[in-house]
Amino acid sequence: MAGPQISFGMALGSGQYVLGLLLAFLVLGPVFGMPIISGTLIEIGFEGGHGTAAGMAETFAEFGFPEGQDLALGLATIGILSGVVVGIILINWGVRTGKTTQLKEKGNLSVAEQAGLVEKDNRKSASTLTVQPASIEPLTLHFGLIATAVLIGWIILESLRWIEQQLWADSIEIIAFVPLFPVAMIGGIIVQIAIQTFDKHDIVDRQLVERIQGVSLDVLIVAALGTLSLLAIAANFWPFVLLAVTGLAWALFAFIVIARHVMPDYWFERAIADVGQSLGVTSTGLILLRVADPDLKTPAYPAFGYKQLVLEPFFGGGLITAGSIPLIVGFGAGWFFAGMLALFIGSLAAGFLYFGKKKSPKPAV
Repeated sequence: MAGPQISFGMALGSGQYVLGLLLAFLVLGPVFGMPIISGTLIEIGFEGGHGTAAGMAETFAEFGFPEGQDLALGLATIGILSGVVVGIILINWGVRTGKTTQLKEKGNLSVAEQAGLVEKDNRKSASTLTVQPASIEPLTLHFGLIATAVLIGWIILESLRWIEQQLWADSIEIIAFVPLFPVAMIGGIIVQIAIQTFDKHDIVDRQLVERIQGVSLDVLIVAALGTLSLLAIAANFWPFVLLAVTGLAWALFAFIVIARHVMPDYWFERAIADVGQSLGVTSTGLILLRVADPDLKTPAYPAFGYKQLVLEPFFGGGLITAGSIPLIVGFGAGWFFAGMLALFIGSLAAGFLYFGKKKSPKPAV
């Protein structure tokens, strides 16, 4: 079930690097005098989002390209807006042309749903009290678990930096420029394993964690936009436009042309989630999926979740995203481009020649 989703998602992420670096090789560098690391901006801004762009501020500055953060934040803003707008346009197109398998009727949403409200009869609790507030505030407990994940990530990162300084820092440094956020994801995995192993009383409430996630994302976007320099974007207006158009064009091409040949079935619902994520953030992809498959009757939702376990530690703010600039500077843009091109071709080959020809199992009802 996850194979086609992994193949398509990997092709989307690596394709953003391939096209971005080609643009840097052929246009951004020779015509506009931008550094070769500008070729990473499409993946950092679109697939990575505001969090990745903000988290890599020091990396951009360290390698003499401080305006890269502003360009990445601008691309992230375009991506998250276009992810919703373009995604809804694609869903309407899919309904009208019969490409959706679940969404058939037009205008079947209530007035409240169209306004983004939950009708009174359908409202449910956003979280559940799992511990006595007299002992510890539930919100404090859940924030503490998230802080523990970040702390574990910080310890891992500092340990890796110490090892690098002791062994090979004299010849090349890579881990020194890796930001905290991708390693904090590893801390999150460790905390998750600990919760599944020791939380016998189910004191961790998933809904409350999701609410914290939503608030954090909103605060992150507002804070990131607050640091955005419009002067930097204005000074690099045409490179910014080229990067944005290239990223949007690649997402549309992948959805309309490639997805149906990579996905064995339900290609529209499967692909709309990945395209939404590649333009905005994971929640954008999930929103579009819930619109296209409101009752989650297709394999798209579980397949997307399985794909995240494989893809998220590397792309969209993962280790490859965080290490792309140090790797390009340390080993050369040609080597990094060759690696991404090989991954891109391999992902497409696996999708076209293997996964696209298999039928996925139907999800349990």
